[in-house]
This record gives sequence, structure tokens and C-alpha cells, in this order.
Amino acid sequence: MLTIQIALLLIVANGSPLLVGNLLGRIADRPIDADLCFVDGQPLLGATKTWRGLLSSLLLTSLCAWLLGLGWLAGLVVAGGAMLGDLISSFIKRRLGMASSTKAIGLDQLPEALIPALLVHFFFHYSWSTVIIATGVFVIADMLVSPLLFRWGLRREPH
Repeated sequence: MLTIQIALLLIVANGSPLLVGNLLGRIADRPIDADLCFVDGQPLLGATKTWRGLLSSLLLTSLCAWLLGLGWLAGLVVAGGAMLGDLISSFIKRRLGMASSTKAIGLDQLPEALIPALLVHFFFHYSWSTVIIATGVFVIADMLVSPLLFRWGLRREPH
């Protein structure tokens, strides 16, 4: 049961910026990197990494964790780790010359799943099998659900 709860938190953490973005449109849509460029001339993170997305992930995942009986702090740790992983993957993609929302299998899923999984293991002492299986469930769910969300008009890209 804990494995499914952690996988669900990973899905909420990574899905809530998309959900809130669809609900609010461009309202409060401010890039985290303030449109700054790195020394290579490319955006530091890109316009799709916003404060609204970060805050929505932290708040909604904390609420979800609390509702699941895991405590809001578990949600905050999962969301913080997921968003850190997402920012790291965006930074790497910009260094590779990839535009925002460009597909990069593995790089799009693993950092935002592995970092929070490692954090919950170390902070809450969840077993390795729990965090590894939860990470796998998230990666598979992300790869299967993202094209559906695109078809339904909820994502701008099919990945």
C-alpha cells in the first residue's frame, strides 16, 4: 500500500503544475529563472518552469499526503524532490541545446522520480523496494498517460 501511495504522490507532484496551468492559463505564470540565460546563451531553465508550477506541486502534494495519512511533510519532501529533479533535467536539456518541452526519454522521468524516492527513503526510512517500485510505477504511468493527456488537449506535447 505504501508503494502505491508514494507512486501517487509522485504523480501528483509532477502532474499538479500541468493541472493548475490548464486551470489558470497564464495567470501567475512567472518563470523561475526570470528569463535569465546561462553562459552558453541558452535559457537557464526555460519558460515552462514557473513559480506557479512549483508552488502548486508543493501545496497539492502536501495536501494529498496528508489525506493519505502520510503527513504533509512527506508530500512536501516528495514534491520538493520531484521539482528539483524536474529543474535539473530542464537545466541539462538546455545545456544540450534542447528546447523547453522537448522529449528526452529517461531524462524527463528519472530525476523527478528518483530524487524524491531517495529523499523519502532517507527521511522516512521507507524500504528500498518501496521507493524503487514506486519510481518504476511513476515512470511507466508517465510514459503511458502523457500521450493521452496530449490527445485530450491537456498537454502541449505528447510526452
